[in-house]
Parts: sequence; C-alpha cells; structure tokens
Amino acid sequence: VQLQASGGGLVQTGGSLRLSCVVSGRTMSLNGMGWFRQAPGKEREFVAVIRSHIKLEDNTYYADSVKGRFTISRDRNKSTMYLQMNSLKPEDAAVYYCAATSRYYNSVDYYDRTSIYNYWGQGTLVTVSS
Repeated sequence: VQLQASGGGLVQTGGSLRLSCVVSGRTMSLNGMGWFRQAPGKEREFVAVIRSHIKLEDNTYYADSVKGRFTISRDRNKSTMYLQMNSLKPEDAAVYYCAATSRYYNSVDYYDRTSIYNYWGQGTLVTVSS
C-alpha cells in the first residue's frame, strides 16, 4: 500500500483547504485511514480518522481541536481520502500526513495512535497566515 498526500498550501486565517490522499495497492485490506499533523518542534498528533469495515458503516473520529471545522471522507473504493479543513487557525499550520492501517478496533478512538498505522504518506505542508 502506498499513500500520496497533496493539497497543502498557504491560506489566511479563517480560510479553507482540502487535502487529498491517493491510496494505491491493497486498499480493500485497510480498515482505518487517517490524518495526522506535525508542527515544527512538536510531536506528530492525531487529526481525524475514518474507520471502515466490509460489514459496517464508516465511522469517523476527530481530535477535539478540529471537531466541527474539519471533515474526513473517502471514496467508496478507498482509493482517495480527503480532509476538508474550514475556519483554519494559525495553530493548524503543520505538515499533514495521511496514514492507513489494516488493523480493526471496535473502539474508533484507538485510531488516534500513530503506532497502529502500517502505512504513511509523505506529508503536505499547510501554512496559515494570521
């Protein structure tokens, strides 16, 4: 499985961006697809995840800091995942990484751990000017 993130750029405070992550390979084996971000000097942190299972509906989970402003989605065959970011703040500035895992957990909040992800994209930079 390979992931390729894109869509980052410079935006003013209050603006919007949509990030994309193209996923190739054995996408049907993936149960969790998420976004993380890392600002300079900080640890990589969880942003959002979409958990899917062949027999269940998708579930999403967000970090409190982005809830209500960001929306994660994916197309039906899991080949592309999106992160719609609205009302951006300077503190949202970071390199954003998409990630995927074949692991399945009943509790969607388990997916906020970087350690459970098998695959990572290369990152796309988001800059928010004040």
